[in-house]
Amino acid sequence: MNFSDFYKESVDNPQAFWGEEAKLIDWKVPFQEVLDYSKPPFAKWFVGGQTNLCHNAVDRWVATQADQPALIAISTETETEQVYSFSQLQAEVERTAAIMLSLGVSKGDRVLIYMPMIAEAAFAMLACARIGAIHSVVFGGFAANSLSTRIDDAKPKLIVSADAGSRGGKAVAYKPLLDEAIGLAEFKPSNVLLIDRKLVPMDLVAGRDVDYATLRAQHIDAQVPVTWLESNEASYILYTSGTTGKPKGVQRDVGGYAVALASSMKYNFCGNPGEAFFATSDIGWVVGHSYIVYGPLIAGMATIMYEGLPVRPDPGIWWSIVEKYKVTRMFSAPTAVRVLRKQPPEYMKKYDLSSLKALYLAGEPLDETTSQWISDELQVPIIDNYWQTETGWPILSIAKGIEDQPTKLGSPGVAMYGYKVKVLNEVTGEVCGANEKGVVVIDGPLPPGCMQTVYGDDKRFVDTYWTTFANQQVYSTFDWGIRDADGYYFILGRTDDVINVAGHRLGTREIEESISSHHNVSEVAVVGVEDKLKGQVAVAFAILKNPDLANTPETRAAMEKEIMGVVDHQLGAVARPARVYFVPQLPKTRSGKLLRRSIQAICEGRSPGDLTAIEDPASLQQIMGVLQG
Repeated sequence: MNFSDFYKESVDNPQAFWGEEAKLIDWKVPFQEVLDYSKPPFAKWFVGGQTNLCHNAVDRWVATQADQPALIAISTETETEQVYSFSQLQAEVERTAAIMLSLGVSKGDRVLIYMPMIAEAAFAMLACARIGAIHSVVFGGFAANSLSTRIDDAKPKLIVSADAGSRGGKAVAYKPLLDEAIGLAEFKPSNVLLIDRKLVPMDLVAGRDVDYATLRAQHIDAQVPVTWLESNEASYILYTSGTTGKPKGVQRDVGGYAVALASSMKYNFCGNPGEAFFATSDIGWVVGHSYIVYGPLIAGMATIMYEGLPVRPDPGIWWSIVEKYKVTRMFSAPTAVRVLRKQPPEYMKKYDLSSLKALYLAGEPLDETTSQWISDELQVPIIDNYWQTETGWPILSIAKGIEDQPTKLGSPGVAMYGYKVKVLNEVTGEVCGANEKGVVVIDGPLPPGCMQTVYGDDKRFVDTYWTTFANQQVYSTFDWGIRDADGYYFILGRTDDVINVAGHRLGTREIEESISSHHNVSEVAVVGVEDKLKGQVAVAFAILKNPDLANTPETRAAMEKEIMGVVDHQLGAVARPARVYFVPQLPKTRSGKLLRRSIQAICEGRSPGDLTAIEDPASLQQIMGVLQG
């Protein structure tokens, strides 16, 4: 098959193209219309059709491969390993669904999931999908303040959580953070369902907190039928950082998402029923939704949920999993590969990796050195892919399931089918020529699987994503990029104030607001700075109300640690800046606009650019001074 023709059909004739792709999943009621784009930029896919994500991920495979592995839950933190067949997974999901129903959860209700990477987290997600509840998974590393904002926005009837997660052999207590978050939130959930892993003691709140194991025993023989949903009903909300302090709830549909995942598993990830897929992400991020829980199961594959580090108990742990479960497709991030590259080389040679057909990497730009090293070690194709929480599946990649096109180092690939990608000049809005830098955008309608809207805020969806260019309505990725003469794209970084730390998107504004809450901080600027291991790290420059409290190396170190502690408490360790520097002033234009790009350039050893509008050039000299120590 020729990819060029395949792609052309997808963008020129989306009705026929996606109507054919929709055959990859089961429909209870056929759809009447493939695409309704009568109110751009809002796209409705497979209008009138009824389907269910849980049915397509679990139930339909029970008929043909009931005893084959479906979910493989491995924790090197607790030294546990459990394999669930498709029939066993269905039984566990029905038990969890019955628990939710008994707690008053019904179709359309929100369920917030604040969980470590354990099997029960997948049960909870699939149970929500089964009964038509809308799940919102919050990364287990998020602190109380971030969690409370998501509680207030989603207004969940039920929260599902656990006593603790674990990292590097140390328990991370979730329950105290959750209790604090509920205390901070204006909205109060009716119940909290708790999985007790016996990692830390838990204090239960009477009348609110309920024990999962007790309720599971009560519903051990439960049979909960699938709730069939119209294709455009909401399946989940996943919050992502924005340029304002308030996170955006990316809302996803049911039918379009199921079709997009089934299609991408076939053409992008080349997965086959009965094989094993291993994505090393977390269910708190979009990769965990699309390619740990839903995508592989929809494709009839076994999916591996891994709790632990890539180097513990030793740097061969991932490869031992590949060997044991004959993993055919693996999905990770460049940061993880860079960590493994620093380990003794014998761990890469110790295991039989002959089952592995490809390694997919995403979340941040893939550098040439990392790509070449892992390619040489594994001797399989290394396939980069670029996408966002908002899109749910790759925008740019190489679809080897259609045509074995070559990869290019530094490029995630070409535009995937269904995505009308182009690069526009930020000033004129005109399409850029080959190798000319511009803003990467997508013409509407967005293909199936992409976000429907910002949860509860259609206006914010339009204003945030579709108004970057005054003369045309296009979806902005907020990434700089270039397109070469062969149609390959290269991503060059963000146009806004969102940074990418080891694949985690963090809003600098959110971090700034957290640091500003410290009693001794009067003003702060946070920028993303290039980092060889993590892609980017956050670096903060703060003006203190009382500079005398940080006028020696010892007091500066103490103040920096104190401020980092504030961020840890409010946002979680994932948002902690790599450094906090103290300066007497911040570089601004004469109109008061903060010159973040100039600060970032200085941090990265680049020219600060055009400074004709700067109010005081000495402010940049001061930043150079603190960076040089």
